[in-house]
Amino acid sequence: MTASHGLAPEPDLDTAPGRVGVVDIGSNSVRLVVFDGLKRVPVPLFNEKILCGLGRGLEGSDQLNPEGVQLALNTLRRFVGLARAMKLQRLDLLATAAVRDASNGPSFVQEVESLCGLPVRVLTGAEESRLSAEGVLSGQPSARGFMGDLGGGSLEVVALGEGAGEAWATLPLGPLRLMDAAGDDRAKIQALINRQLSGQAWLSELEERDFYAVGGAWRALARIHMEQTHYPLHMIHGYSMDREEALELTGLVSHLGKRSLASMTGVNKRRIETLPCAAMLMRRIIELARPKRIVFSAYGLREGWVHNQLEPEVRDSDPLLSAAADWGTREARFGDLGGQIAAWCLPLFPERDEEAERLCLGACHLSDVGWRYHPDYRAEHVLLRVLRAQELCIEHFERAFIGRALYSRYGGNRNASILHYTRQLLSEERVRMADALGRALRLAYTLSGGDPQMLEVTALKPEEDCLVLKIPADAAVPPGQMIEKRLSSLASALKISRSDIQQA
Repeated sequence: MTASHGLAPEPDLDTAPGRVGVVDIGSNSVRLVVFDGLKRVPVPLFNEKILCGLGRGLEGSDQLNPEGVQLALNTLRRFVGLARAMKLQRLDLLATAAVRDASNGPSFVQEVESLCGLPVRVLTGAEESRLSAEGVLSGQPSARGFMGDLGGGSLEVVALGEGAGEAWATLPLGPLRLMDAAGDDRAKIQALINRQLSGQAWLSELEERDFYAVGGAWRALARIHMEQTHYPLHMIHGYSMDREEALELTGLVSHLGKRSLASMTGVNKRRIETLPCAAMLMRRIIELARPKRIVFSAYGLREGWVHNQLEPEVRDSDPLLSAAADWGTREARFGDLGGQIAAWCLPLFPERDEEAERLCLGACHLSDVGWRYHPDYRAEHVLLRVLRAQELCIEHFERAFIGRALYSRYGGNRNASILHYTRQLLSEERVRMADALGRALRLAYTLSGGDPQMLEVTALKPEEDCLVLKIPADAAVPPGQMIEKRLSSLASALKISRSDIQQA
């Protein structure tokens, strides 16, 4: 651990390669997240949150909550101990709204630094907004519209997309702060929300774009909606609902009492107190900005902080392809052959668009990660892993496409009920493409045995009503019965009536 971050208790203590940690000292919770490295899509290895309530009562007292301070200090001491035990390369402590706004915030920071031996970075409102937006964009680079990051003490709203850098605000609209100011009086809470948002006229200029929602209270709303609609995939990141669905949901939740909320499936009991405020706030934002969709992001401040440490060329790389290549390199038998396999397979889909090419390349990077499983279970395990993996930061339909392609690559039954996950998330065209790509991947490994040279000297070529595999006469590995079988299977998936192997 580097001395600059105060995590090297002994000079000869080895560090775990690349591991970094971020502690987010928020108004409601103190959280430690340990990532596997400073890279384009860092994978969380450890994630622990303690609801300390530092900002509880701040609105009236101008002071951090005394009980919250003691719990936070104990929690931070534990987190630093964990960081030492995990041999982190670096640990960064970030404090947000409550510490920033409290009159005794500086003395709390001084006590933390003395206790932990680490500096605390107290983020300004502008920094918190920028980093939260960078976190969202790191996971969803094509995001256009605006993002809202709801913490216990504040709301950061930032416009996303071209020319949006100056449209942002930090507002005192966290649920804890609202409840401190208005108690259980929802009419008063609504008035406070209206007053703060009335000054953000720029929101109305983003009509029909997307609203990217960040924060635990808003993620709880997504979970409720998933349960109500029987959504097939319980992954918050990338989940979306249209404007009317969101208005209906937030209208319902904002009027429910604690007992009714507690009886709803999907509601975390610790979120019951803050859910009505969060729903009222989201509803008012939707009314003002009229977004086309509400898209939920699991990426925010902490991920933005890590992303901000990267070199520009790494920051600008595609998160799907970066994560898939990283995963393939770690777990495939022959290393990452994604580029070579994609070059061999993609000519099968001459009418592919940019999105389809990107999805195919991602699947090619991951085309050998299931080899460790028993052959009878490979297809199912790989499908479920892609659908649920933290290693990938992608949209739900992207998970469905890649998972289905790999299910086909490992010979899964295309009529199996487990594929209902993918059928609900993909068009018929994408289903057919994923199934065909999977069979092409299966053929590629049977043909090459993981040797990229065999892929370089062979080629697949659709010719009229026949799918032709061209192999040099002097190829190191001649064709056999299994090649013929898998070529025929691929032709069937492509709706080509015949297949043939030509040696020349």
